[in-house]
Amino acid sequence: MIRIVCFGIGYLFGLFQTSYIIGILHGFDIRNFGSGNAGTTNMIRKMGTKWGLITFAGDFLKSFLAACVVGWLFGARYADCILLLRLYAGAGAVVAHDFPFYMNFKGGKGVAASAGMAMGFRPILLAIGLAIFLGVAIPTKYVSAGSLACYAAFFIGTVVMGLTGQLHMTQALLIETDILAFLLTALCWWKHRENIVRLMNGTERKTSLFHKKG
Repeated sequence: MIRIVCFGIGYLFGLFQTSYIIGILHGFDIRNFGSGNAGTTNMIRKMGTKWGLITFAGDFLKSFLAACVVGWLFGARYADCILLLRLYAGAGAVVAHDFPFYMNFKGGKGVAASAGMAMGFRPILLAIGLAIFLGVAIPTKYVSAGSLACYAAFFIGTVVMGLTGQLHMTQALLIETDILAFLLTALCWWKHRENIVRLMNGTERKTSLFHKKG
């Protein structure tokens, strides 16, 4: 039951759809532009790097804050599994970002929200993922490839940290954590399935992370 509660808290936080709100305030629906995705990359293409960074920050913070709230509410009572509960909160925020009910379940791909989730779970995983993302996305200009690579790193890093005792959980909780990390990674890759096809056939659109409007 506590896992459902934490996931639900995260889902409520995740309903704050940054790019959609920014777009409405500027007189457009971000889903009607470019890729149709309500996320950072599409906002960069539409309004430039500044608004893309604001979008990233909003989506990052909602997952991170959800994990923080869960830690504050349940940290003392569930100290043995609080990391897992924080991950559930982040997962709820990611799912809400991807499938917001008030937007007919058409949201983003959850990368920025997942970055906030990683920060709330284990900051070192965010640092590793960010380095990998930038290492792939900047030289290739394939943001999708960077996103896929950093999410794979998140899953692998979670497993490695568990195996090396850095998560301080029982074996059963570690298995549950690995399964949840795998499901989140699979969701991200599924949301990027069209990008994967375009990457494979060489038609994926390139996007500079330092793009000025117009």
